[in-house]
Amino acid sequence: MARMTRKESHALTRERLVDTAKRLFLADGYNVTSLEKVAATAGFSKGAVYSNFATKHELGLAVIDVVHVERAESLTDAVMAHDTMDERIAGFARWADENIGDMGWTALEVEFATSTRHMPEIRAELADRRRTLTAMLASLIQVQADEMGIDLPMSAEDAALQLLSLGIGLGVQRAIDPELPVSAIVDLLRRLIDSVRVS
Repeated sequence: MARMTRKESHALTRERLVDTAKRLFLADGYNVTSLEKVAATAGFSKGAVYSNFATKHELGLAVIDVVHVERAESLTDAVMAHDTMDERIAGFARWADENIGDMGWTALEVEFATSTRHMPEIRAELADRRRTLTAMLASLIQVQADEMGIDLPMSAEDAALQLLSLGIGLGVQRAIDPELPVSAIVDLLRRLIDSVRVS
C-alpha cells in the first residue's frame, strides 16, 4: 500500500478536524468548545489545528460550510424523490419538521453569528454563505417550477429569500419551543403554488 503524500495527509487531518468540530459544536455548542478539545477528540495536537486553521472562527466557517451542504442535500433528496408537486410539498413538510429548529444546528448558527458580530471579515464571509444558500434554494425552486411547467409569481431568488427568512425565524422559535408546528412555512409554499394554479 502506497504511503500518503504530505498533501493527502494534510487534507485527511483537516477533514477529521472539521468532522470532529462539527460533532462537538452541534452537541455542546460553539462557544464552549475549545480548540484543545477539538484537537484531543480528533487525536491530534493543538498545533495540528493551527496548521490547518488560523483561528477558531476559520474552523467554525468550515463546519458551517459542511452543515449547509448536508442540509441542502437532504432537502433536495426529500423534495426531488417525488413526482408530483403535492408529493414534493409533503416531502418538504417532513424535512422541515425534522430539521427546522434542530437545536444543535440552530444554536451553532446563532452562536457563531453573535460571537463574531464585531468582526467585519467574518460577517462578510457569513453574508457570502447566506447568498450561496439563497442561490442554492432558488435553483431548487426554479428546477421544480420548470419541471412542473409553473410560471412563478415572483423570481425564484425572492421566493428563496422569503422561505429562508421564515425558516430561520421559525428555526429559532422551534429551538425554544419544539412543539411549534412548521405549518407557517409549508403553508407559504402551498399558497405560492396555489396562486399559480389558480391564475
